[in-house]
Amino acid sequence: MLSQLAQCEFAQKKSRLVSNMSREELDSYEKLSKEIEIQIEEAKEDIEKTKIELQEAKRVRKNRIEYDVLAKVINEQPDRLETDIKLATLQQELATLKDKSEQLEHKLEMRRKQFHVLISSIHSLQGMLDKCDEEIIDMSLENDTEDTNVQMQDSP
Repeated sequence: MLSQLAQCEFAQKKSRLVSNMSREELDSYEKLSKEIEIQIEEAKEDIEKTKIELQEAKRVRKNRIEYDVLAKVINEQPDRLETDIKLATLQQELATLKDKSEQLEHKLEMRRKQFHVLISSIHSLQGMLDKCDEEIIDMSLENDTEDTNVQMQDSP
């Protein structure tokens, strides 16, 4: 009977030890589960921070690319001093061309006036020639008439 009692006590101690061990493992698993949940939350926070950093990095990269493009366009353009020099040169050329244009306009106007005077003189001379021709024709008609009259008087 003692041996059965010892076996029962042994089984009971074993069950108690198994139960205690199971409880301790359960507590250990709960602690481990809480630690894992905390790590998961920390990982989620790290992921969110990394997403924000990624967005910021993308924005910075985009800005750098835009900057590079603008810098390239700006570098292709001549600098202000060179542009000012070209502008001054072009303005001088424009002023020179305006002066030449005004001179040519003045010259053309003079030529027009001279041509008008020439045409007027030609018309005046033409009128005088026409008048002289009429006088010559009139004189020759008078002479013809006088000659005819003289001949008529001479011929009876």
